[in-house]
Amino acid sequence: MADLAIEVGAFEPIPETSAGERVVADVLAIGAPDVDAERVRGSVPVWFHTFALAPGIYTPGIARDHGYRLAVLGADRFAGRSVLDIGAFDGFYSFLAEVRGARRVVSVDNEQYVDWVRARFGVTLQGGVGFRAIAGLLASRVEYQRMDALDVRELGERFDVVVCFGILHRVSDPMRLLRALADVLAPGGEIVLETYGSRLAADAPAIEVHEPGEVYARDDFVYWGFSPEGLRRLARIVGLDDVEVVDELEIDGHPRILAVLRAAG
Repeated sequence: MADLAIEVGAFEPIPETSAGERVVADVLAIGAPDVDAERVRGSVPVWFHTFALAPGIYTPGIARDHGYRLAVLGADRFAGRSVLDIGAFDGFYSFLAEVRGARRVVSVDNEQYVDWVRARFGVTLQGGVGFRAIAGLLASRVEYQRMDALDVRELGERFDVVVCFGILHRVSDPMRLLRALADVLAPGGEIVLETYGSRLAADAPAIEVHEPGEVYARDDFVYWGFSPEGLRRLARIVGLDDVEVVDELEIDGHPRILAVLRAAG
């Protein structure tokens, strides 16, 4: 990681929970007793995901506009299948997969977000604290591993579904990451992927390169912007010839791309 030290007083305020994220959170309504919900909400200094802990009690998640991802996360994608969640952070999608019938869910995160939270908000966050808090409320069986996404072969198993949201544009070698994920897919398995998009033509075989801090303030780790054709070509190189671009959209002024990359059966 780069040196993330910044001047005292330059930190951002932690934003309020958005109404849109509460709508997303409601698809995984936990329904805990109010006293437990309040305790858990206050136990984590910065939440990334918004969780509906109890009626009217939500974690103040800082992530925004994740609702469009739900279109590819129905029970038909998860029921009876094994799921690997890459870059899980607080684990919203891991727990959603479990609730929607996945037979096994493994969540991995290298917890580099600890540095990102410190640089942006001036808060020292313990890695995995939000995940563990929600897992306790749900009595979840999701397995959490502190691990870099490039090392997932070390898990020694294959998965029917790999969920990879917001990660591909943050690694210095996106082809290496796609190859690592392809290597842990079961026959006929699929990578459900969301990443930073591009305003280039959809059929342009190109990937944009961003300067540090160019996309988001105080965030030096958004390297790439992918056109649909650029993403297809990367996927084909690692043996994933079936690429379905589900959606291209703009979120808060930023292009995003949502796709499903499938392994041969």
